[in-house]
Amino acid sequence: MGRLPTVLVTGFDPFGGAALNPSWMATQALHGRLVAGHRLIGARLPTVFGDSLRRLVELVHKHRPALVVCTGQAAGRAALSLERVAINVNDAHIPDNAGAQPVDTPVVPGGPAAYFSSLPIKAMLVSLLAEGINAEVSQTAGTFVCNHVFYGLMHELATRHELGHTRGGLIHLPWLPAQGQPSMRLDEIVQGLRTAIRCALVTLEDIRQEAGALA
Repeated sequence: MGRLPTVLVTGFDPFGGAALNPSWMATQALHGRLVAGHRLIGARLPTVFGDSLRRLVELVHKHRPALVVCTGQAAGRAALSLERVAINVNDAHIPDNAGAQPVDTPVVPGGPAAYFSSLPIKAMLVSLLAEGINAEVSQTAGTFVCNHVFYGLMHELATRHELGHTRGGLIHLPWLPAQGQPSMRLDEIVQGLRTAIRCALVTLEDIRQEAGALA
């Protein structure tokens, strides 16, 4: 049948003393599935500045995916948060899993101030809401390791000619019920990610509507 095109989905290991991270659990559940003719490849990134981005870049060049969907945990959010923008700042409110806590350092020295997601986030929002999955467009991915890999990913896609066909972005996920509230069940998160990925694969140009009109 030949080699199927791929989608790279990443999650993080637990951090901050937690025992769980829904991003890695959802990524594990998606690994190996087929969506819109693409095979999903799940991978875990360390919640560590530097190491996480190096690992992500290795995976992107290895698999040359059509899409890269990074996922991360966002406590206090009740919806799948489709992140619009990554900024060139590391500013950690807690140490990462290697004990590093950078303050006001660039992700890429000399890089642009910010990159926008190249995923069709408004179309993805419509698809998620139509399936009854709580979702939102988010204007901030924070300044911890999630934003670090999001910015680094977009910089790599923007500056490497051989990756010109690849689109990417970040989705933040709520806590699981066992972690506290607000939360979302793992099966809902997995369903939502599949829906978002399917939409991104079949949507080349995002819709242009006010986010409030989509709710």
